[in-house]
Amino acid sequence: TRRLKPAATNFRILQKSETNYLGVQMGRLPIRIYGDEILRKKAEPIDFVNGELHKSRLEKLVEDMLETMYAGDGIGLAANQVGVLERVIVIDLGEAQPGIESGPRCYINPEIVSRAGVDVMEEGCLSFPNIHAEVKRPSEIEVKALDLEGKSLHFQANGLFARVLLHEIDHLDGVLFIDYLSPMKKLLLRDQLKELEKRAQMSVGRE
Repeated sequence: TRRLKPAATNFRILQKSETNYLGVQMGRLPIRIYGDEILRKKAEPIDFVNGELHKSRLEKLVEDMLETMYAGDGIGLAANQVGVLERVIVIDLGEAQPGIESGPRCYINPEIVSRAGVDVMEEGCLSFPNIHAEVKRPSEIEVKALDLEGKSLHFQANGLFARVLLHEIDHLDGVLFIDYLSPMKKLLLRDQLKELEKRAQMSVGRE
C-alpha cells in the first residue's frame, strides 16, 4: 500500500536505522509492478518446522521488505510485490491512525476471520506508481496470523489499519486493488495501466 496524499492524512517517514529492529543487515528489493505475472499468483503459507535456518531467512526477508517499503514511502508491502511467493506482509502506519502504535509490524500467514461495515477511501499501491483510486472495503475485520517466532496472533482492526491489512492480504491471493474498480474507472486508467505493463515486460526481459 502506498501512502495517501498529504492532504488526506499526516504520515511519518521512518529513518532506515529505525527499521532494523531485528538486528540483521537489510537491503532494498526491486518492487514488481503491474503486468508482472507474480502479482497474480497466490502465495504459499510459511511452515515453521524448518528451524533456525528458516527463521533466519524469514527475518532477512522481513527486514528487506521493510526497508523497501520505507524507501517507496509505503505503509504496507506483501512478499509477492518483491517476487517472493510466501504469505508475509509488513505494515507501518506511522502516526496515521490515532490509537494504533507506530512502528513496523510483520504478519505471517495472515487470514481474515470476519468482516463488518463498509468504508470508502482512496488507495494507492507500490506496484501501481502514480495511480490512486477510491476503493470500497469492510471497515472492521478480525485477523489471525503468526509472528516471526511462529506464535499465534488474533486481533481486530478498523479504519486505515483494517484497509491496509485487507489490501496486503489481497496481494497474497493475487488480488489487486484495481479489481474493485468499476469498468468506467478502469477505462480511465487504461493508458496508465498499459504503460505499467510495458515497463513490467521490459523488467522481465532484463532478468
